[in-house]
Amino acid sequence: MFINGDGETSRDFCYIENVVQANLLAATTKNAEAINQTYNIAISRRTTLNELLESLKLELGKNDPAVLNQKPIYRDFRPGDVRHSLADISKAHRLLGYEPEYPIERGLEMAMDWYRAQIKGATTVK
Repeated sequence: MFINGDGETSRDFCYIENVVQANLLAATTKNAEAINQTYNIAISRRTTLNELLESLKLELGKNDPAVLNQKPIYRDFRPGDVRHSLADISKAHRLLGYEPEYPIERGLEMAMDWYRAQIKGATTVK
């Protein structure tokens, strides 16, 4: 497991169900002010790469406890990478009524079986 930098770089990771919710709200809005707008869709919470890795390890460790003992390999920062980013979702909230329902940890939990199936299918000899 490689992490660029020290792992304290943060992003506003967003589970896909939040994006689906926002798109449905935008597609069905009756608010004329909300039409033909661009929105930031996220959860409005920073997660560091180290935190994301720990969440992934917890989910993967449910089926493979050995994963819990693995340590990341830290590499150099990528040139030009932004250290921290946090989306401003206030416009989507104000105009669409957008309220993210899924924090990244819940999204990982919900998606993990799908990811495991994809990996299993990719490694199965046919």
